[in-house]
Amino acid sequence: MRLALRPYLLIVPALLLTCGILYPFGLGLYYTLFDFSASKPQPDMVRLENYRAVFTQEAFWNSAWVTVLYAVGAALVETVLGVAVALLLHRSTIIGRVLEKILILPLMIAPVIAAIIWKLMLQPSVGVVNHLLRPFGLGGVQWTDTPAGALLSSIAVDVWVYTPFVAILALAGLRSLPASPFEAAAVDGAGWWYTFRRLTLPMLWPYVLVAVIFRFMDSLKVFDIIYALTEGGPGDSTVVLQIRAYLEAIRFQRYSFGISYTIVLWAVVYLAAMVLVKHLGRIQRRAAEVTT
Repeated sequence: MRLALRPYLLIVPALLLTCGILYPFGLGLYYTLFDFSASKPQPDMVRLENYRAVFTQEAFWNSAWVTVLYAVGAALVETVLGVAVALLLHRSTIIGRVLEKILILPLMIAPVIAAIIWKLMLQPSVGVVNHLLRPFGLGGVQWTDTPAGALLSSIAVDVWVYTPFVAILALAGLRSLPASPFEAAAVDGAGWWYTFRRLTLPMLWPYVLVAVIFRFMDSLKVFDIIYALTEGGPGDSTVVLQIRAYLEAIRFQRYSFGISYTIVLWAVVYLAAMVLVKHLGRIQRRAAEVTT
């Protein structure tokens, strides 16, 4: 009897987790069909009117554009810097081993705490960043007081926090690559750039793309870093979709309308993940051809 029940008992945790995820998601989806708000505790069913209002609202398209800029910018810079750091640390030296331990320090800090620290450091008058730049004539930079500066500063904080994540994945990928193709290239007299372009990068791409998928998806639904650093300002220059949903649901108390924003954001993240995962399969097959 125990052997017969074991398979069913093993799936109980997964089943409970699935129910714990699907129930609030389904409930939120149901609420978007009504016009729940603080001023209307007895709502009426409006069907898809909330979604129509979202897509016809100018603020939605502004937030969508800011979200795309943030996600693409952060994921791109983190990927380039992460791979570069991994290549530097791949050499087995004492300095490299020490830097590996230091590399994970930003990941040990909560993103919202990191954003608050950087907010203090970027203060125009008393911030340490302007103090260090003052001898070079750059001490009066308004880092978070202009639309472009606020967005770039938010991306910079994201890069500081999460570049080690990409570097660690890329470094693990480098250390798992087979040695025989590189030995054959060295015997043939191939240079560093040719080896990197023809062997290292094609075989490393699956690991890099996994990092890109995680970072791009996470950047699309960012909230903590931007809200702690700029609170969406100045104006609405850094109001991403997640912050817009918070403003509509919590600050303006339009609950159904705010939840509609989160459902739209979920759909965007899901579609982006599907496209990237499908591309990952092709990259993995191409990398397998290179190793053979």
